[in-house]
Amino acid sequence: MSELLANFACTAKSRARRANMEIKNSFLKRIISYFIRGLVLVAPLYVTALIIWSGVEYLDSILPIDIQISNKQSVYLPGLGVLIIIFGIILLGFLFSTIVPQSFFKFTESIMRRIPLVSLIYYSIKDLILAFVGDKKKFNQPVLVTMYKETDIKKIGFITQTDLSHLKIADHVAVYMPLSYSLSGELFIVPADHVTPIEAKATDVMKMLVSGGVSVKVSKEETADED
Repeated sequence: MSELLANFACTAKSRARRANMEIKNSFLKRIISYFIRGLVLVAPLYVTALIIWSGVEYLDSILPIDIQISNKQSVYLPGLGVLIIIFGIILLGFLFSTIVPQSFFKFTESIMRRIPLVSLIYYSIKDLILAFVGDKKKFNQPVLVTMYKETDIKKIGFITQTDLSHLKIADHVAVYMPLSYSLSGELFIVPADHVTPIEAKATDVMKMLVSGGVSVKVSKEETADED
Protein backbone atom coordinates (compact mmCIF):
# COMPACT_ATOMS: atom_id res chain seq x y z
CA MET A 1 0.00 0.00 0.00
CA SER A 2 2.83 2.35 0.87
CA GLU A 3 4.52 1.59 -2.45
CA LEU A 4 1.35 2.47 -4.33
CA LEU A 5 1.08 5.74 -2.48
CA ALA A 6 4.74 6.50 -3.20
CA ASN A 7 4.27 5.75 -6.90
CA PHE A 8 1.14 7.87 -6.96
CA ALA A 9 3.00 10.73 -5.28
CA CYS A 10 5.89 10.48 -7.77
CA THR A 11 3.45 10.44 -10.69
CA ALA A 12 1.63 13.47 -9.32
CA LYS A 13 4.93 15.33 -8.88
CA SER A 14 6.07 14.53 -12.42
CA ARG A 15 2.71 15.64 -13.81
CA ALA A 16 2.93 18.87 -11.82
CA ARG A 17 6.44 19.48 -13.17
CA ARG A 18 5.28 18.86 -16.72
CA ALA A 19 2.36 21.23 -16.22
CA ASN A 20 4.68 23.89 -14.84
CA MET A 21 7.08 23.41 -17.78
CA GLU A 22 4.22 23.69 -20.26
CA ILE A 23 3.00 26.86 -18.58
CA LYS A 24 6.51 28.33 -18.66
CA ASN A 25 7.02 27.32 -22.31
CA SER A 26 3.66 28.77 -23.36
CA PHE A 27 4.45 31.96 -21.45
CA LEU A 28 7.86 32.27 -23.14
CA LYS A 29 6.30 31.58 -26.54
CA ARG A 30 3.79 34.37 -25.96
CA ILE A 31 6.54 36.77 -24.87
CA ILE A 32 8.62 35.93 -27.94
CA SER A 33 5.55 36.27 -30.17
CA TYR A 34 4.72 39.69 -28.70
CA PHE A 35 8.35 40.77 -29.09
CA ILE A 36 8.41 39.75 -32.76
CA ARG A 37 5.15 41.57 -33.42
CA GLY A 38 6.45 44.68 -31.71
CA LEU A 39 9.73 44.43 -33.65
CA VAL A 40 7.85 44.14 -36.96
CA LEU A 41 5.90 47.27 -36.01
CA VAL A 42 8.74 49.36 -34.59
CA ALA A 43 11.73 48.43 -36.80
CA PRO A 44 10.31 49.63 -40.16
CA LEU A 45 9.02 52.84 -38.55
CA TYR A 46 12.37 53.50 -36.85
CA VAL A 47 14.46 52.81 -39.98
CA THR A 48 12.11 54.91 -42.15
CA ALA A 49 12.20 57.82 -39.70
CA LEU A 50 15.99 57.51 -39.39
CA ILE A 51 16.50 57.60 -43.16
CA ILE A 52 14.15 60.58 -43.59
CA TRP A 53 15.73 62.45 -40.70
CA SER A 54 19.25 61.76 -42.04
CA GLY A 55 18.16 63.06 -45.44
CA VAL A 56 16.67 66.20 -43.90
CA GLU A 57 19.85 66.82 -41.89
CA TYR A 58 22.02 66.35 -44.96
CA LEU A 59 19.95 68.73 -47.07
CA ASP A 60 19.82 71.24 -44.23
CA SER A 61 23.63 71.11 -44.01
CA ILE A 62 23.78 72.26 -47.65
CA LEU A 63 21.85 75.40 -46.76
CA PRO A 64 22.10 75.86 -42.98
CA ILE A 65 19.73 78.49 -41.63
CA ASP A 66 19.71 79.64 -38.01
CA ILE A 67 17.12 82.17 -36.87
CA GLN A 68 18.64 84.73 -34.54
CA ILE A 69 16.56 85.28 -31.39
CA SER A 70 19.07 87.48 -29.65
CA ASN A 71 22.71 88.45 -29.97
CA LYS A 72 23.83 85.22 -28.32
CA GLN A 73 21.07 82.75 -29.17
CA SER A 74 19.86 81.27 -32.41
CA VAL A 75 17.25 78.65 -33.21
CA TYR A 76 17.71 75.85 -35.73
CA LEU A 77 14.49 74.81 -37.48
CA PRO A 78 14.90 71.34 -39.03
CA GLY A 79 13.50 71.14 -42.53
CA LEU A 80 13.63 74.88 -43.29
CA GLY A 81 16.66 74.46 -45.54
CA VAL A 82 14.92 71.57 -47.31
CA LEU A 83 11.83 73.72 -47.98
CA ILE A 84 13.99 76.51 -49.40
CA ILE A 85 15.85 74.04 -51.65
CA ILE A 86 12.56 72.52 -52.88
CA PHE A 87 11.12 75.99 -53.51
CA GLY A 88 14.28 76.95 -55.43
CA ILE A 89 14.05 73.83 -57.61
CA ILE A 90 10.37 74.54 -58.36
CA LEU A 91 11.24 78.14 -59.22
CA LEU A 92 14.01 77.03 -61.58
CA GLY A 93 11.64 74.55 -63.23
CA PHE A 94 9.08 77.32 -63.70
CA LEU A 95 11.65 79.71 -65.17
CA PHE A 96 13.08 77.16 -67.61
CA SER A 97 9.58 76.06 -68.63
CA THR A 98 8.02 79.48 -69.22
CA ILE A 99 10.54 82.33 -69.39
CA VAL A 100 13.91 80.93 -70.45
CA PRO A 101 13.75 79.80 -74.11
CA GLN A 102 14.40 76.14 -74.86
CA SER A 103 17.06 77.13 -77.38
CA PHE A 104 19.20 78.48 -74.53
CA PHE A 105 18.80 75.21 -72.63
CA LYS A 106 19.71 73.17 -75.71
CA PHE A 107 22.71 75.40 -76.37
CA THR A 108 23.95 74.88 -72.79
CA GLU A 109 23.54 71.12 -73.09
CA SER A 110 25.37 71.08 -76.41
CA ILE A 111 28.36 72.74 -74.72
CA MET A 112 28.29 70.27 -71.82
CA ARG A 113 28.07 67.36 -74.25
CA ARG A 114 31.48 68.32 -75.68
CA ILE A 115 33.24 68.22 -72.30
CA PRO A 116 34.30 64.57 -71.80
CA LEU A 117 34.08 64.02 -68.03
CA VAL A 118 31.30 66.56 -67.42
CA SER A 119 29.23 65.03 -70.22
CA LEU A 120 29.50 61.54 -68.72
CA ILE A 121 28.46 62.64 -65.23
CA TYR A 122 25.77 65.10 -66.33
CA TYR A 123 23.94 62.85 -68.78
CA SER A 124 24.21 59.77 -66.55
CA ILE A 125 22.50 61.61 -63.69
CA LYS A 126 19.97 63.22 -66.02
CA ASP A 127 19.00 59.93 -67.67
CA LEU A 128 18.72 58.25 -64.27
CA ILE A 129 16.35 60.95 -62.97
CA LEU A 130 14.27 60.92 -66.16
CA ALA A 131 14.01 57.12 -65.93
CA PHE A 132 12.04 57.51 -62.68
CA VAL A 133 10.22 60.85 -62.88
CA GLY A 134 10.37 61.99 -66.51
CA ASP A 135 7.77 61.75 -69.23
CA LYS A 136 9.63 58.76 -70.71
CA LYS A 137 9.97 56.51 -67.70
CA LYS A 138 12.16 53.44 -68.15
CA PHE A 139 11.20 51.33 -65.14
CA ASN A 140 7.49 51.02 -65.87
CA GLN A 141 7.56 47.86 -68.00
CA PRO A 142 8.12 44.80 -65.77
CA VAL A 143 8.86 41.64 -67.72
CA LEU A 144 9.64 37.99 -67.15
CA VAL A 145 12.80 36.88 -68.97
CA THR A 146 13.54 33.26 -69.82
CA MET A 147 17.26 32.97 -69.12
CA TYR A 148 17.74 29.30 -70.01
CA LYS A 149 15.14 27.45 -72.05
CA GLU A 150 16.62 24.07 -71.11
CA THR A 151 15.83 24.53 -67.40
CA ASP A 152 13.06 27.14 -67.85
CA ILE A 153 14.78 29.44 -65.33
CA LYS A 154 13.29 32.93 -65.42
CA LYS A 155 14.20 36.32 -64.02
CA ILE A 156 12.19 39.47 -63.44
CA GLY A 157 13.38 42.79 -64.78
CA PHE A 158 12.39 46.02 -66.51
CA ILE A 159 12.71 46.85 -70.18
CA THR A 160 14.86 49.96 -70.60
CA GLN A 161 15.44 49.91 -74.37
CA THR A 162 13.42 48.24 -77.11
CA ASP A 163 15.44 49.63 -80.01
CA LEU A 164 19.13 48.72 -80.05
CA SER A 165 19.77 49.65 -83.68
CA HIS A 166 22.38 52.21 -82.57
CA LEU A 167 24.42 49.21 -81.35
CA LYS A 168 23.61 47.26 -84.53
CA ILE A 169 21.71 44.66 -82.49
CA ALA A 170 18.44 43.43 -83.96
CA ASP A 171 15.57 41.47 -82.39
CA HIS A 172 16.91 42.09 -78.87
CA VAL A 173 15.88 44.32 -75.98
CA ALA A 174 17.72 45.73 -72.98
CA VAL A 175 16.40 44.48 -69.64
CA TYR A 176 17.61 45.83 -66.29
CA MET A 177 17.38 43.42 -63.38
CA PRO A 178 17.71 44.94 -59.89
CA LEU A 179 19.49 42.96 -57.18
CA SER A 180 17.68 42.12 -53.95
CA TYR A 181 18.55 44.15 -50.85
CA SER A 182 20.80 46.39 -52.94
CA LEU A 183 20.71 49.57 -54.99
CA SER A 184 22.59 47.95 -57.86
CA GLY A 185 21.57 45.64 -60.68
CA GLU A 186 22.59 44.11 -63.99
CA LEU A 187 21.79 44.94 -67.58
CA PHE A 188 21.06 42.05 -69.96
CA ILE A 189 20.62 42.10 -73.73
CA VAL A 190 18.13 39.31 -74.41
CA PRO A 191 16.16 38.14 -77.44
CA ALA A 192 12.79 39.81 -77.69
CA ASP A 193 10.98 36.45 -77.89
CA HIS A 194 12.40 35.51 -74.46
CA VAL A 195 10.55 38.39 -72.82
CA THR A 196 7.02 38.16 -71.46
CA PRO A 197 5.24 41.26 -70.04
CA ILE A 198 4.06 41.05 -66.43
CA GLU A 199 0.54 42.28 -65.74
CA ALA A 200 1.33 44.11 -62.49
CA LYS A 201 2.24 47.56 -61.27
CA ALA A 202 5.90 48.45 -61.69
CA THR A 203 6.13 49.63 -58.07
CA ASP A 204 4.81 46.31 -56.75
CA VAL A 205 7.26 44.36 -58.91
CA MET A 206 10.15 46.58 -57.77
CA LYS A 207 9.23 46.02 -54.10
CA MET A 208 9.17 42.29 -54.70
CA LEU A 209 12.59 42.34 -56.37
CA VAL A 210 14.29 44.56 -53.82
CA SER A 211 12.92 42.53 -50.89
CA GLY A 212 13.96 39.21 -52.42
CA GLY A 213 10.37 38.15 -53.04
CA VAL A 214 9.29 38.79 -49.46
CA SER A 215 7.20 41.88 -50.17
CA VAL A 216 4.24 40.74 -52.24
CA LYS A 217 1.03 42.72 -52.65
CA VAL A 218 -1.93 40.86 -51.14
CA SER A 219 -5.21 41.12 -52.99
CA LYS A 220 -8.39 42.28 -51.30
CA GLU A 221 -9.97 38.85 -51.84
CA GLU A 222 -7.16 37.13 -49.92
CA THR A 223 -7.39 39.56 -46.99
CA ALA A 224 -11.17 39.09 -46.88
CA ASP A 225 -10.72 35.30 -46.76
CA GLU A 226 -8.24 35.59 -43.89
CA ASP A 227 -10.70 37.68 -41.91
